[in-house]
Amino acid sequence: MTPPGPPARNILVTGSAGHLGEALMRTLPLAGYSPLGLDIKPSPFTEFVGSIADRDFVRTCMRNVDAIVHTATLHKPHVVTHRRQDFIDTNVTGTLNLLEEAVAAGIGVFIFTSTTSVFGRALTPAPGDPAAWITEDVTPVPRNIYGVTKVTAENLCELVHRDRGLACLILRTSRFFPEADDRKETRDAFADANVKVNEFLYRRADIEDVASAHVRALERAGSIGFGRYIVSATTPLTRDDLGDLRTDAPGVVRHRVPDYEHAYAAHGWRMFPTIDRVYVNDKARRELGWKPRYDFAHVLGRISAGDDFRSPLARAIGSKNYHDVVFEDGPYPT
Repeated sequence: MTPPGPPARNILVTGSAGHLGEALMRTLPLAGYSPLGLDIKPSPFTEFVGSIADRDFVRTCMRNVDAIVHTATLHKPHVVTHRRQDFIDTNVTGTLNLLEEAVAAGIGVFIFTSTTSVFGRALTPAPGDPAAWITEDVTPVPRNIYGVTKVTAENLCELVHRDRGLACLILRTSRFFPEADDRKETRDAFADANVKVNEFLYRRADIEDVASAHVRALERAGSIGFGRYIVSATTPLTRDDLGDLRTDAPGVVRHRVPDYEHAYAAHGWRMFPTIDRVYVNDKARRELGWKPRYDFAHVLGRISAGDDFRSPLARAIGSKNYHDVVFEDGPYPT
């Protein structure tokens, strides 16, 4: 069992009203930390209500803080509903405000929640090419303003670390949201739970594991200094599978996890016919000492036993949604 962090250590959590923010506000006290929530929206988990784009407001939140976990962001679902300038203001200016005010306040650790979406076009192989094996060595090719601003914020973290010595770890998280898939063809072809369990093979993590990765990052940041890490469920797939994943994903999964079809049959589920990328979490497990629990085998065991495949934390938080309105053609416009 991982030793808890120092008792009563104050952690400022930005985006505390959001999905990951709430998860951290619930999880950090169990690891011996005292989280303080910051969000633009009031919530039971928010002490400071205001925008991270407001430098003066950010400065007032730094008193008696030992470390920052920065999850606040405009997300991919906001690309259609918000201006590019809004993304710059929140994801770039907001991050810079937090970094510089952290340095000014003498705060020693900064954990930045990024996203595997930064890889963008690098995630989509050309027709006939094998699936992409995504490690931290892959160069991001952002697809939209969300990806551009998250890469920029990552680079600001690295710059402030190099220039000012602030320990900064960047966690590139894969999908952990509970909302339905944004692609209509996927929603029409597969049950929602079927989609999410399929994704644990290559591009999804449970919120409990994402939160535990942030706790491990807090514990390890001082000794590491700076690093980028992919946070996703541990895959049973290998580099040898990449070619066949594009043409016969069910056959590959049958070879790697022989009992999956039996568990799926009870629910009338199917594997995706093709898989185009595989996220690899080896570096996070090795350097952070992170031990994710919710991989494909684990969730398969839960559904075989008739249990909910989600963690208790995921069930407690539920769905946050990204907008205050309901869209006719999906969970958010694309």
